[in-house]
Amino acid sequence: MSPSTYSRFIRFLQEDLSISTACIAVALRHREQDPGPLPMILWQYGLITIEQLEQIYDWLETA
Repeated sequence: MSPSTYSRFIRFLQEDLSISTACIAVALRHREQDPGPLPMILWQYGLITIEQLEQIYDWLETA
C-alpha cells in the first residue's frame, strides 16, 4: 500500500468507521509482534465488528 493510500485508509477508519486513534495504535503495536493485515488484527482484537471488517475490505478493493 502506498503512503498516500495508507493515509487515506487511516482517515477512512477514523472518519467513516469512527475507529479511535487509540484502537488503531493498539492494532499497529500488535502488528509489530504478529505481522498480518491491519483489518484482521483490528477484528481479532475486538476493535471492530464483522460488518466494519466487510466495509474495510470493500474500501480496500476500490482504493
